[in-house]
Amino acid sequence: MIATAPASNTTKIEGLKPGLPPISGWEAEITSVVQQNDPVFLPTSNINLDKIKAAFACALHMHQPTIPAGANGELICNLQHMFENQGMGDNHNAGVFAWCYSRMGDFIPELVANGCNPRIMLDYSGNLFWGLQQMGRDDILNNLKRLACDPQYTPYVEWLGTMWSHAVAPSTPIPDLKLQMQAWQHHFASIFGYDALKRVKGFSPPEMHLPNNPDTLYEYIKALKECGYRWLLVQEHSVERLDGSGLNHDDKYVPNRLVARNSHGETISITALIKTQGSDTKLVAQMQPYHEAKSRGRQKIGDIEVPCCVSQIADGENGGVMMNEFPNGFNPTWHNIKDNSDVAGVNGTEYIELLEAAGVNPDNYPVCQARGQHKIWNKVDINNVTPDAIAKAVEELKATDHQFHMDGASWTDDLSWVAGYENVLEPMNQLSADFHKKFDALVQQNPSVTKTPEYQEALLYNLLVQTSCFRYWGQGTWTDYARELYNRGEKLSK
Repeated sequence: MIATAPASNTTKIEGLKPGLPPISGWEAEITSVVQQNDPVFLPTSNINLDKIKAAFACALHMHQPTIPAGANGELICNLQHMFENQGMGDNHNAGVFAWCYSRMGDFIPELVANGCNPRIMLDYSGNLFWGLQQMGRDDILNNLKRLACDPQYTPYVEWLGTMWSHAVAPSTPIPDLKLQMQAWQHHFASIFGYDALKRVKGFSPPEMHLPNNPDTLYEYIKALKECGYRWLLVQEHSVERLDGSGLNHDDKYVPNRLVARNSHGETISITALIKTQGSDTKLVAQMQPYHEAKSRGRQKIGDIEVPCCVSQIADGENGGVMMNEFPNGFNPTWHNIKDNSDVAGVNGTEYIELLEAAGVNPDNYPVCQARGQHKIWNKVDINNVTPDAIAKAVEELKATDHQFHMDGASWTDDLSWVAGYENVLEPMNQLSADFHKKFDALVQQNPSVTKTPEYQEALLYNLLVQTSCFRYWGQGTWTDYARELYNRGEKLSK
């Protein structure tokens, strides 16, 4: 099969080897598309900031891992495994999960047809996109294409980028952060086209996990910006003010500026929207952000008064409340707003664009950094930052402060994606090192190497081993899956 470059509205990115997902090969074209900085929602937004006191933004996260569990060990989607093994655990919910992946393609057009003004942000992992393709679920993908490609509905729906294989950033090898992001962009463009990809400006981190290692966070933000992202969603408890204090009650309802300084003293920043409270899916299923926004008012950013925004994300399919209660919370909300409300739903990029069009200067956003970093900077001379100074500070803190760690932070403070998973992380890091040792020089000499089946298959296994599910579900079958993926990947990267 010969891969051809995708035109602006077509879906021609394809794996060169049958059965491979489209995750590399068009890096230059993708970069050209995503680095365009034209307004995305501003030209079509029907929200007047002067007429509302508050706004709210909801996102749905969708994911199913890729596992080596086909009849002959083939790579298949966990959703397919659920359909094929209905008697195991909760696998009887497979049909409901599939409906959840598709239903926004019904809800949004129905609401718009009834004169409502809905908003939703959608985050689908690359694993899930591939799984739906492997299963031949064109019914679901075509429903999603309505939301991504039809100008009648694109003003209401924002697609968020993410890591292709749902890798959590703090434990992802630094050279693979950008590869994960680019792989997702390739895959999204292959399904929905370059015009749709051009509109993807917000990023949804898997498990809301934010690195607090200075170099990892710096490279993470650097990769985000190189991939064209303007902002990312962060959990409020994963960040702190520069003095180490938590976010105050008001500042978490406006955009923040997330800053990072690496071990060489270089700094970088990106806009962040703050996801409030915990990870309870009831918050979104019952549209809590809307109800909270009703109790809030306008506030100032610099000298400009604007409506605040309550932001929240939840799994879009996982758990009874999302499967069963979400439709009865989501749909009636927009009818209530249509009838009479000084609160409006917005999407993240839309809100940021509206603020800046109103004169808000991003330099006036409250500043935050990854949680725990103030302890490091308190021990380091900011005017003489070196890798040795950072390493010394980290070791001192680990020895004297039992609350300090470099695992990053995610949905909740008690969940580590590092401790206890050395049997996954060590092979993961080894596979990444072997992959880059084999391919980096070749790609540098000839970028078209990323179009070859050999590169794409090795990249696929490198990314798959980084899937968070192989740790989230603990030791046992899931870590066995990771070991099998590692073994296959090692054969390709030697």
